Amino acid sequence: MVKLAFGSIGDSFSVGSLKSYLSEFIATLLFVFAGVGSAIAYSKLTSGAALDPAGLVAVAVAHAFALFVGVSMAANISGGHLNPAVTFGLAIGGNITILTGIFYWIAQVLGSIVACLLLKFVTDGMAIPTHAVSSGMNAFEGVVMEIVITFALVYTVYATAADPKKGSVGIVAPIAIGFIVGANILAAGPFSGGSMNPARSSGPAVVSGDFSEIWIYWVGPLIGGGLAGLIYGDIFIGSYGALPASEDYA
Repeated sequence: MVKLAFGSIGDSFSVGSLKSYLSEFIATLLFVFAGVGSAIAYSKLTSGAALDPAGLVAVAVAHAFALFVGVSMAANISGGHLNPAVTFGLAIGGNITILTGIFYWIAQVLGSIVACLLLKFVTDGMAIPTHAVSSGMNAFEGVVMEIVITFALVYTVYATAADPKKGSVGIVAPIAIGFIVGANILAAGPFSGGSMNPARSSGPAVVSGDFSEIWIYWVGPLIGGGLAGLIYGDIFIGSYGALPASEDYA
């Protein structure tokens, strides 16, 4: 059962909530700066050559490390979402209200945009790479790919961070979340780009002015994140009975 709650203006504009929005902005900015920056760095080192297997591994590792650190630094303040799909999946499970989640989205997207603007400035105007499905794939296949890999990400978030019974597993939650993102980029990078994160895709799209396929990276991740929240939150957490709710990712 979906556990969406709208929330109140008072809660969404409390001092704690405002600190959470700032935390999401900063953590997402640093994550996107490292992730997109790794792709730009590869392009510079290879004189614009197409991404090869070594480059894919380098970009995947950079995203995994950066997300691990980003989640760790924001977890105690905002929960360390850094991703509208994660926020949406957690809202489905009742871990965050819709209204607060919307402000999380705004903070995350703004963080991504500022990161890409900074990259554009410090790299002397180098092109900001955007997500797009590879040649030979259609948009529907790209959406399905993003649904699957984002489901894996948000399911991991629930299992390691939002589950009241996570126990000691919660200690390694940021590592597990970073690892699943890195693994998914290795699997999906050559096909859909392996975004899993509407904010991560939106920053480059805004700065580059290329919105041609951005809808794929909102529709796919939000469906995948929502499904993960519905399945884990309702089937697993929902069957636990009267246990205290986790505050880690709320």
